[in-house]
Amino acid sequence: MNPYKRLLGVVVFFGVLLAVFRFTGLRDNFSLAFLRDAFLAHKLGGVLIFVAMFSLGNLIQIPGWIFLAAAVLALGRAWGGMVTYIAAVMSCAITFLIIRFMGGDALLQLKSRWARRILGRLHAHPVTSIALLRTMFQTLPALNAALALSGVKFRQYLAGTTLGLPLPIALYCLFFDYLAILLHLH
Repeated sequence: MNPYKRLLGVVVFFGVLLAVFRFTGLRDNFSLAFLRDAFLAHKLGGVLIFVAMFSLGNLIQIPGWIFLAAAVLALGRAWGGMVTYIAAVMSCAITFLIIRFMGGDALLQLKSRWARRILGRLHAHPVTSIALLRTMFQTLPALNAALALSGVKFRQYLAGTTLGLPLPIALYCLFFDYLAILLHLH
């Protein structure tokens, strides 16, 4: 299939998903307060809700730090960080699989010299490249989509994601815990 048609299909999917969440009001549930309350009301169920919402949030372009802040406020720095790490890895994996299913390796099939040069570097050292990208950009939804469409293997993607997320999540945990202490939220 034409890579431009695949890319268009992914863009349309994101547009429809975003529109559904926005116009039905479901996007409003992706707030810090709602996520924190879900944890406090249902410890185990809250974790499952958290993972599902993190995955959906990733698809509808909600930044991962909102989920991390909610987890730290509800569960504390250590548990909140661990739950967020697991949810972030699962969310990135789910996003990858959905986008790869729809778009295949469309970016790899583009005829652009610029795209081929960037993807060539990514494919030369996929795990290291993805780990560095995750360290800098964490679970950025656009990064998930680009990597899914890049043609990297899922196991390389998962390894890079797993290696790249702990440091930024740990730093964010410290930051949000400190902020919660300053604002008397704990």
